[in-house]
Amino acid sequence: MSTQNMYQTILTEVKNNIFYVTINREAKLNALNIQTLTDIKNAVLSIYDNAEVRGVILTGSGKKAFAAGADIAEFAEFNVEQGTKMSAEGHAVLRAIENSPKPVVAAINGFALGGGNELAMSCHIRIAAENARFGQPEVNLGITPGYAGTQRLAQLIGRGRALEYLMTADMIDAQTALNLGLVNHVVPADNLMAKCEEILEKIKTKSPLAIASVIRCVNAYYEKRADGNEVEVNEFGNFFGSEDFMEGTKAFMERRPANFKGN
Repeated sequence: MSTQNMYQTILTEVKNNIFYVTINREAKLNALNIQTLTDIKNAVLSIYDNAEVRGVILTGSGKKAFAAGADIAEFAEFNVEQGTKMSAEGHAVLRAIENSPKPVVAAINGFALGGGNELAMSCHIRIAAENARFGQPEVNLGITPGYAGTQRLAQLIGRGRALEYLMTADMIDAQTALNLGLVNHVVPADNLMAKCEEILEKIKTKSPLAIASVIRCVNAYYEKRADGNEVEVNEFGNFFGSEDFMEGTKAFMERRPANFKGN
């Protein structure tokens, strides 16, 4: 087990090949200020090429909030240029999560509102505690979501429902989020981390090359400038030169578990 304390607003730890990232602003309900977004981006980028890390769990400190939106006090006096820059930087952070070659699981332990919900949606898998609550309340402030909330919410739950929640600013509970497809599972709060770890333990038995490729292929479906089918063809073909493919097929023929090395 190793720990790292190089960030100002998050706590990080590597344990059993899982990188734990915890937003450490409990008194502010883990609201996302610029420093927090910078810390999260740097932490996620740091494990792109780290062979020790096979998956990431992102959560918030305490029992009330995953991340209850952006830190409004920080941007209340911004001008147009500053607001545009803030949004662009937020998009870059969330793309770093979405494009991570290691699966990122959001352990949603409470409120995921505004930027917090956008952060959760950028993760590959979302697990919610029963007390979790979700929403995009930006219109109450006279603005829109700024970290791709309009885009990812529509992708996950459909255009009509996304428009309703984006325009009404209604908050929804965990079970509704599950029914809509916003989250993958809902579990009792005490079982939240265990469920996230259970999923990553399954993924850890698979080829790291294949997992990274699945992420790239699925992401390509939503890229306007990419042909997802073409990406999949190329990704698929490349595996035939990998050691993981040879090991996987050999293990299948020999009826034994595969021992993938990520090569």
